[in-house]
Amino acid sequence: MSKTIIAASNAPAALGPYNHAIEANGFVFTSGQLGVDPATGALADSAEDQARLAFKNIVNILEAAGCTLKDVVKCTVFLTDLNDFAAVNAIYAEAFGSDFPARSCFEVSKLPAGAKVEIESIAAKPQ
Repeated sequence: MSKTIIAASNAPAALGPYNHAIEANGFVFTSGQLGVDPATGALADSAEDQARLAFKNIVNILEAAGCTLKDVVKCTVFLTDLNDFAAVNAIYAEAFGSDFPARSCFEVSKLPAGAKVEIESIAAKPQ
């Protein structure tokens, strides 16, 4: 197996011992992204704004790997409050347009840095 570390200069620094993404066997696996502004390091307030920033960070990471959101085949969304599902779902639909990947969504008790939303993705690298 060939494995390549992906680092995006315009995505927030990792909060722990992990990389922005790993490319392996034609797929790009992003680490979970929070709604953090990479320029300031600040976490957005609302779940909606966090979701928007998380997607912006995913876009930047995928771009560093030579991919776009259109290449995403699977997302996992973590919410600290499932009551935010409809609002985050609207941001998700906005991000992907009509080309939706497979998705799982879970309510979790806590996320790093007090975040309300975390999103990870798997993209198929274009040939």
